[in-house]
Amino acid sequence: MSLDPAYLEYTRRARGMDQDLYSWSKLSDRAPIAWPSDKGVAVALFVNLEWFPINPTDKPFRAPGHMQTAYPDYRHYTAREYGTRIGFYRMLDAFAQAGAKASIAVNAAIAERYPSIIADIIAGGHEIVAHSTDMNGTIASGMDEADERALILSSLDMLEKVSGTRPRGWQSIARSQSWNTPRLLVEAGVDYMCDWVNDDLPYRMTTPAGGIINVPVNHELSDRQIITVQQQSADSFAEQMQDAFALFADESTQGGRMLTIQLTPYVMGLPFRIEALEQLLAWLDEQPQAWFATTGEIADGFAAS
Repeated sequence: MSLDPAYLEYTRRARGMDQDLYSWSKLSDRAPIAWPSDKGVAVALFVNLEWFPINPTDKPFRAPGHMQTAYPDYRHYTAREYGTRIGFYRMLDAFAQAGAKASIAVNAAIAERYPSIIADIIAGGHEIVAHSTDMNGTIASGMDEADERALILSSLDMLEKVSGTRPRGWQSIARSQSWNTPRLLVEAGVDYMCDWVNDDLPYRMTTPAGGIINVPVNHELSDRQIITVQQQSADSFAEQMQDAFALFADESTQGGRMLTIQLTPYVMGLPFRIEALEQLLAWLDEQPQAWFATTGEIADGFAAS
């Protein structure tokens, strides 16, 4: 039986890259970045603050970390809720001890259901990044463009309504986008996104609606990936972040570098793990080349360089 020729058809196939959002470049060919702090390594603490409906939808796909057993899955639902009730506040305390401002990627449902959490984020001086509506609000190609636009705008609108400030940044659930997402984000007034993970520094994208900056938040440096998926310890997670920082600090003699540390309240906020985060932040605070920065500050520093 022969293969259907349509199987090999791909309308976006082209010489080089199969998209026209940006041009490929290697890091050593780019002009060096100098951060506003005059420090070598921008350290972004990036927290995913998420609300998981107890009844997941699988269209276009089930979000990572979502409910797993038969409805009602109270085991995983309450484990996730532990993050908003307990774990996140341990993280806020750890950030305050280190004098660090974080970027908090927030589902709009958090703002709607728990406005006091938003008030605590603002009181701590942290940045809010839009992170869809809730953990059923996934995006993928094939999604109706009007539905995707409505999802983006409703997320931004709710977070602005509760926080008083419209988010400048966006991260999709599972970093999943459609072909339309970058353009729709620009049309919605978003300055930068944190979905594409193909670099160690920000870079510019061009869409039919205008430009947007991508600030890579590498999932390989997340507590969920290292601790939950790879089944490593919190101490190992902290050690890997230190190793990554040391390499970036060495490379920073050639221009500024960026380390993004992605954190999950119901993972790292547990009582037997939080000390590893506190010790990591204290260690980073002692490093002469470290600059705790929000992803918004990193995007601005890149744009001004």
